[in-house]
Amino acid sequence: MIEVNKDNFEQEVLKADGLVVVDFWSEKCEPCKALMPSVHELAEKNAGRAKFCSLNIAGNKRLAISQKVLGLPTIAFYKNGEKVAELTKDFTIEDVEAKLNDLA
Repeated sequence: MIEVNKDNFEQEVLKADGLVVVDFWSEKCEPCKALMPSVHELAEKNAGRAKFCSLNIAGNKRLAISQKVLGLPTIAFYKNGEKVAELTKDFTIEDVEAKLNDLA
């Protein structure tokens, strides 16, 4: 998992080739923290298929808003720099994996 923030988001996500999965989270978001180990596991399992990034919205609120992330947890899928899908609030790691399989 690559930690992204307002300084490297464009380079790591928007200018990346292929599929990038971004986990938007916050320290105050209990569902985010509960989901995180599963997201990290999924990242390891799919290392060659997609790039996985993690964005703590604390200190990056404007960036999150610019990406139209209005609720947490949110997993966004980018393909060649464009957001192509998003899962927000009530989803499971199985939903993330299914979406990844659809897009990869």
